[in-house]
Amino acid sequence: MPESSEPLRKLGFLTIGLFDAADPRRGHESTLEVIELGERLGFDSAWVRHRHLQFGISSPVAVLAAATQRTSRIELGTAVIPLGWENPLRIAEDLATVDILSGGRLNPGVSVGPPMHWEQVKDALYPETAEAEDFSYDRLERLLGFVRGEPATDFSGTTGFEVFSDRVQPHAPGLGARMWYGGASLRSAQWAGEHGMNFLTSSVVKAEESEDFAEIQLAHIRTFRAYHPEGTRARVSQGLVVIPTDSASPEQRAKYEEYARARTPRTATPQGPARMMFAADLVGPSAQIAERLWAHAAFREIDEVAFALPFTFEHADYVQILTDIATRLGPALGWRPAPASPAA
Repeated sequence: MPESSEPLRKLGFLTIGLFDAADPRRGHESTLEVIELGERLGFDSAWVRHRHLQFGISSPVAVLAAATQRTSRIELGTAVIPLGWENPLRIAEDLATVDILSGGRLNPGVSVGPPMHWEQVKDALYPETAEAEDFSYDRLERLLGFVRGEPATDFSGTTGFEVFSDRVQPHAPGLGARMWYGGASLRSAQWAGEHGMNFLTSSVVKAEESEDFAEIQLAHIRTFRAYHPEGTRARVSQGLVVIPTDSASPEQRAKYEEYARARTPRTATPQGPARMMFAADLVGPSAQIAERLWAHAAFREIDEVAFALPFTFEHADYVQILTDIATRLGPALGWRPAPASPAA
């Protein structure tokens, strides 16, 4: 471990939760079992992606509500909820409810902007208000206010036998401090810092001042902390695709290497009009991956990660990958597993 880097303090993982359209329950059950496994292995957090009109988790808040009843310690996060699909008041109620059910373990990650394939979905999503919808940071500010206990209405009191609150109920103390922004640009990093959020930086960033992924990500982290009230203590979690092969079978190793090889060309140069840069997938023995991470300028700046699981693998592959991360890669990065819960 280089002397200039701190040991990894929090180790998490991220899954997309794919399922077969003919049998969606099996895929959702697999996701819940993976989260349960993560808790047993001592991971600090488990995160789920958000996919609308696809064969992945479309309602991470509902899935995590189920996970609260099958775990007792591991933190549960969303990476990320695209707020263009959501009403800030309603999602604030859902988030608060799940946080209460979890005992204060929810870490909602969100982003702003128009929904993906906006022209194709706007008539179904907002048939009467599509042109008036605001997908800017203002939408997120409303959500933050509701989660943090600001009034949602100027009315409170009793009507007949019903009692009304002017704030979102239930109120979840501490949830406001556990809100994360999934950012890929300098602007989003600055905004998240200015508004006291935590910052999720993933394997995708926007090439603005450089075409070196690590340099770009490092600039985002430092910009975020420069504008955050807590400065260098502000929380940042890095999410790269990491696939250790220590206990993998020869067939699994071949599959993992082919997966990474097929995705490598997109890491060479910025992609598309938005000039998005993709990080290379890290595949190999844990000792080798640890060396590559310590050499990564952005990794050396953080002490929390949520390693992303590949999209299309089988349940047994995720078991092997998570087990190797927890028992081999994590310790190689200076991480220690969380103690087992009394009920485990």
